Amino acid sequence: MKIAVLGAGSFGTALAVALAQAGIAVTLWGRDSAAMDIMRRTGRNDARLPGVDLPAGLNLSATLGEVDAPLLLLAIPAQKLAPFLEENGAALNGRSLVACCKGIDLGSLEGPTSVIGRHCPDAVAAILTGPSFAADIARGLPTALTLACGDDAAGAALQKALGTDTLRLYRTTDTIGAELGGALKNVIAIACGAAIGAGLGESARAALMTRGYAEMQRLASHLGAQPSTLAGLSGFGDLALTCTSAQSRNQRFGQALVTGGDMGGQTVEGATTAGAALALARSAGIDMPITAVVTALVAGQTDINTAMETLLNRPQTTE
Repeated sequence: MKIAVLGAGSFGTALAVALAQAGIAVTLWGRDSAAMDIMRRTGRNDARLPGVDLPAGLNLSATLGEVDAPLLLLAIPAQKLAPFLEENGAALNGRSLVACCKGIDLGSLEGPTSVIGRHCPDAVAAILTGPSFAADIARGLPTALTLACGDDAAGAALQKALGTDTLRLYRTTDTIGAELGGALKNVIAIACGAAIGAGLGESARAALMTRGYAEMQRLASHLGAQPSTLAGLSGFGDLALTCTSAQSRNQRFGQALVTGGDMGGQTVEGATTAGAALALARSAGIDMPITAVVTALVAGQTDINTAMETLLNRPQTTE
């Protein structure tokens, strides 16, 4: 089966590399024609994924109309997915569309599969998420991800098409749980990064991870997610990786909020997800204090000392 990856950022490029290395016919599409020309000329995407050679069989395109694959991986940031589908959804409708982003759309407060379903009602909508870094995938290091699709038969076909020797996919029909696990863990990672940046120590990070996971479970369960999904790769697994690794953009962003560091224009999904998650929580009457603090930190409405004081002054209750 032909596969196309739409979005030539770090994660999209890494997925295209991994699939092409497995002998799959892959097209990598990017909107920036100049950047795609550089990739053709150099055989690399050093602007987004430095040090990785592109396989010789990987097709590169900057013209969406040339992409005729029936299976498309949408490696497009969560906040850009709806505008992209508003513009191009008619041409993509009827295919299998797998979101490869982690977030909650600020405009609609929907997850990626709902955004796909709204703009492409005849498409098979799915999401690929879980604990992974682009550099690891591109280097062929073992990675396990969650593939969530509401139609289990369609999900099984996608699992077969996308799995490789080093990319192991675990299937679920719980799209809500998979989406929220991937989105909300980024918010908790920002909190953990802020704590480390402020010199509060590893114990504080562990506490934020644990209580943050409880927040994730509360909101996800209310919205219909299965608890087992949050305990799996797309929830707990991704939380553990994102909150503890120096490769994590969201954790580095949290540190930068405290230390004044520069993210160099990198997309930080958790920064926008925090406000969307808080809006969902408040509409449902669910208490998410860490998410509220992160939202305030990102907006510049509080500082780390006030934020931690707010959390530490909360009543001590049973776990």
